Amino acid sequence: MNQKEENNNIKVGITHGDFNGVGYEVIINSLNDNRLIELFIPVIYGLSKVLAYYRKLTKQKDFNYNVTQNASELYVRKVNIVNISNEEFKIETGKSTQEAGTMAFKALEQAVMDIKDNKIDVLVTAPLNKANIQSEEFKFPGHTEYLANEFGVENYLMLMVHNDLRVGTVTGHIPVKEISNSINEELILSKLEVFHNSLIRDFGIPRPKIAVMGLNPHIGDKGLLGTEDEGIILPALIKAKKNGILAYGPFAADGFFGSTELAKYDGVLAMYHDKGLAPFKTIAVNGGVNFTAGLPIVRTSPAHGTAYDIAGSGTSSSMSMRESIYLAKDIFIARKKYDEENSNPLPFGLFEKKPNNRNTEDRKIQ
Repeated sequence: MNQKEENNNIKVGITHGDFNGVGYEVIINSLNDNRLIELFIPVIYGLSKVLAYYRKLTKQKDFNYNVTQNASELYVRKVNIVNISNEEFKIETGKSTQEAGTMAFKALEQAVMDIKDNKIDVLVTAPLNKANIQSEEFKFPGHTEYLANEFGVENYLMLMVHNDLRVGTVTGHIPVKEISNSINEELILSKLEVFHNSLIRDFGIPRPKIAVMGLNPHIGDKGLLGTEDEGIILPALIKAKKNGILAYGPFAADGFFGSTELAKYDGVLAMYHDKGLAPFKTIAVNGGVNFTAGLPIVRTSPAHGTAYDIAGSGTSSSMSMRESIYLAKDIFIARKKYDEENSNPLPFGLFEKKPNNRNTEDRKIQ
């Protein structure tokens, strides 16, 4: 098998998420192109009866697939679905139900087991509902924290990606009132380290430059609006540079994203969720991808939620799901190439070799 054939046989696991949301719609619309299945092997983790329902709802009569109980038994050049249950489930598009949450977790659990067993190569997760998935087995704010726990990773980073725009956050899904007390030099340094290493190994950038956003308006105005920017963030950046990380700032986020400064950096690190994601989603519109940097596996997800308000209407965009699949495949190839070219897969510091993970052939399909 040559390199191209090997890359085209990458097994992309896709969990169905909340089956009352737009998950099945964006999955079907993303994969309903025969040219796509020449590029990888799609493996949906979900319910075959629900998939059949949404195929009819989306009027995709030509969407064919292979149903299996085991990811070891896959068809090449065809969409596969690992059927996690033969039970009948009531589909209530746009509604949050306990059944949907239970099946979202079951699909995720099975996919994680399979990627650990090397039955699939990468993981793409359709949106779930953070409330109805909660149970004795799942007590996490979302996919990211669950996966970090499953793979024993303490230092990880939620990274939003759209073309050359990459935005990470120091804090994750926490209340706004807790943000200031959660930020410290050690935490910022740890996130910068993950970001730095990911840009090198996952995105092929040998000397990445990271712009770091401040916490307070106008970067605190010399302490008038807060002391965290000068007292915590700036010292962390000084230490980061001593460790070989090219981190700059802090910058005032309100002006940064709309300026020419943005193009000078390979990544942007914001202090909290909305400060980074609000401008990111404005720029990315429907094409953003959520990538979890720092995991030993490649995991991506569309940069949108269950979208209950439009579920079942046929108006959801599949662009973010398709880009999530592309990016997962790109990063998997980049990591493999980088690890083959370097004796140490992820040493800390700066590197000379630059893997090329830009698969222009794959990108021709829109």
